[in-house]
Amino acid sequence: MTATKPWYMSRTVWASLITVLTGTAGLFGLPFGELDNAALTETILETITAISGILALFGRLSATAKIG
Repeated sequence: MTATKPWYMSRTVWASLITVLTGTAGLFGLPFGELDNAALTETILETITAISGILALFGRLSATAKIG
């Protein structure tokens, strides 16, 4: 494995963060027992992907300089 990617593109990192957050929330009494961590991770990744796509498109449309 020689290719690298940013940490925020890693499903493992996001799954770990969700696990830590739900575990911590459980310590404070928030009910997360029936929550599917895999589905939550997937939903968060899809949301982040959609937001980053919108931001990229907006950034390109509002740019004043050419690419390249």
